[in-house]
Amino acid sequence: MIAIFNRNCELIAWSDMRNVFDENMNWIAFIYNGNCFNARDGGWIGPVIDTNFLDTNGRVIGWAKESPVRGLLYRPLRPLRPLRPLRPLRPLRPLRPLRPLRPLTPLGGWSDKERITI
Repeated sequence: MIAIFNRNCELIAWSDMRNVFDENMNWIAFIYNGNCFNARDGGWIGPVIDTNFLDTNGRVIGWAKESPVRGLLYRPLRPLRPLRPLRPLRPLRPLRPLRPLRPLTPLGGWSDKERITI
């Protein structure tokens, strides 16, 4: 599991890069074809580039220490809505990671969203 942080370096989610779970390990989103979709209604949250979760404007919502923080200078194209996958088994809660150093402001800026869910 990869820890996902917001702009203030606060833990906001966990991801195995197929599914996204909140801090209580509730399934909140899934990743399909490089895009993140809401687990509840299948709504598009935004693209996923490396381990950067972006909003529909291309701005960073969350990031992981595994890759540099980067956004987009343009609005990404909305993908077709995929079929909602089966609910995954609830994983064991990983140990809370150390808080990373605050990254530089990404290209395109930070998203106004504080969480990956909509």
